[in-house]
Amino acid sequence: MKKIALADLLSLEAYEAQRPVIRQAIMDHKKTRRVPLGPNATLHFEDYMVMRYQIMELIRAEKITADEELEGELEAYNPLIPDGKNLKVTFMLEYPDEAERKERLRQLTGIEELISIRIAGYDPVYPIANEDLPRSTEEKTSAVHFLRFEFTDDMIEAAKNGASWSIRSEHLNYQHATDPVAPEIAESLLRDFA
Repeated sequence: MKKIALADLLSLEAYEAQRPVIRQAIMDHKKTRRVPLGPNATLHFEDYMVMRYQIMELIRAEKITADEELEGELEAYNPLIPDGKNLKVTFMLEYPDEAERKERLRQLTGIEELISIRIAGYDPVYPIANEDLPRSTEEKTSAVHFLRFEFTDDMIEAAKNGASWSIRSEHLNYQHATDPVAPEIAESLLRDFA
């Protein structure tokens, strides 16, 4: 999958003029990239369009114009774009009540290693979690994790040929599944294997 280059970024003025249209397009796009997993977890599947939008929003908020700073942002965000054999995910645990959140994050230590994506007919794929930095301790997990799921050519071919997808949390204290993944989401995720 294509990575973001400096030439792909709009000037602040051009982005500001196009922002309402871009924002609506990205909100529609994200609907096909978000998978709830039970009542308190969501997987947000990242891609070129989402990362480009996030960079443009950052540029807008921080008024970044220097090429060196922009290159730094590209270095930070480009690794979150799938490379054709994997899916990249921001996994979020969402508990609005602060006291409940603290307690649940203590109970869910290691959950980031127990999320799986399965393409029918194949073994589940477990993620490589938080490659950038550790986000859990022995006492608690983080509310946000970055996951990379690697797939074999055969799995990808099966998915392209219509095999169903499922996503599970196998943590003892949070056992939920999305099975099957909605067709419009599976179709969107297939584009990450281009």
